[in-house]
Amino acid sequence: MARQNYLFTSESVSEGHPDKVCDRISDAILDAFLDQEPEARVACETFATTDRVVIGGEVGLSDKNKLAEYMDKVDPIVRACIKDIGYEQSKFHHETVEITNLLHEQSAHIAQGVDAAKDKEEGAGDQGIMFGYAVDETPELMPAPIHYAHAILKKLAEVRKSGEQPVLGPDAKSQLTVRYEDGRPVGVSSIVLSSQHLDETLSSADVRAIVEPYIRGELPDGWISDDTKWHVNPTGKFVIGGPDGDAGLTGRKIIVDTYGGAAPHGGGAFSGKDPTKVDRSAAYAARYLAKNVVAAGLAQRCTIQLSYAIGVAEPLSLYCDTHQTGAVHEAEIERVLREVMVLTPRGIRTHLELNRPIYARTAAYGHFGRAPEADGGFSWERRDLVDAIKSAL
Repeated sequence: MARQNYLFTSESVSEGHPDKVCDRISDAILDAFLDQEPEARVACETFATTDRVVIGGEVGLSDKNKLAEYMDKVDPIVRACIKDIGYEQSKFHHETVEITNLLHEQSAHIAQGVDAAKDKEEGAGDQGIMFGYAVDETPELMPAPIHYAHAILKKLAEVRKSGEQPVLGPDAKSQLTVRYEDGRPVGVSSIVLSSQHLDETLSSADVRAIVEPYIRGELPDGWISDDTKWHVNPTGKFVIGGPDGDAGLTGRKIIVDTYGGAAPHGGGAFSGKDPTKVDRSAAYAARYLAKNVVAAGLAQRCTIQLSYAIGVAEPLSLYCDTHQTGAVHEAEIERVLREVMVLTPRGIRTHLELNRPIYARTAAYGHFGRAPEADGGFSWERRDLVDAIKSAL
């Protein structure tokens, strides 16, 4: 029997967090290559520190001669990302940061395993396991702690960028401890927020006075009580932020990117990887399947695991766990999911239309629980498999 009364904590980090700066740059570079060539192969990593950004990784294009031409676009992409995030600090400024671009051609040995040929289907870009999860705690079918931790930081970024609260800086972290009763989220026992501020005279109490109304506005009514503990900028001043305060690296916030620890995570990060990399595309597919299972009313909670071998098209396994909340046996759900969606790398990319420049927007505030967008962004959040799943059952 699952526990019914407990506390669970998740954290989020803002777009100005050093690791998220790197995720954003990697995904923006990926978008630029996909915009030029939808079948481009990209694995882009970014490292950022004081006054410096280093880009590395591999790129595969159908015309290798175009690689050098596209490389000229990297520098302005990096600067545009840093500017949009809001960094104009003396030691990390979009105009003066030094950029080193070490991207190079994709390994031919990796390409031969992935590329389709007359006698083989396009294979997975690597081995690995991927997980998707959905739960009916929120309208978005996301775990409440991570959903509201994201919402708080997204709101603070909005009011910072709009000029409503210009004293806030780009770097921030949030953390919520949510109280569950009878298995459902009912309140917040503690709130942790660390926000960079541009006025050195502000105290922790001053920062709390600025951010508290926005935090309250993002949480459900009644979730904050007199017993809720607040920790706002608990170390005191937070003026030096971003990569100047702490080095950043692509792919270091994978639990923030997914379900806040409420569900398993596979072995790989997402950002900077084109959709032939199943670390990314199959994780999106697993979320899509789990969400549609819950949306179809077949379970209150659903975890999906997929696994792949490099160069092999079909998944090695599909596993479903409805955590004792299912209306249908998990084996039946597994059978049906294989019928309603082709889970080869090409099948996933085609079904979810992933060969488009839609990834920079995923780099902060979570890859899941977002609204599907008209241009195909967050297509894995659609609920358009519900009827097919019900019919197949």
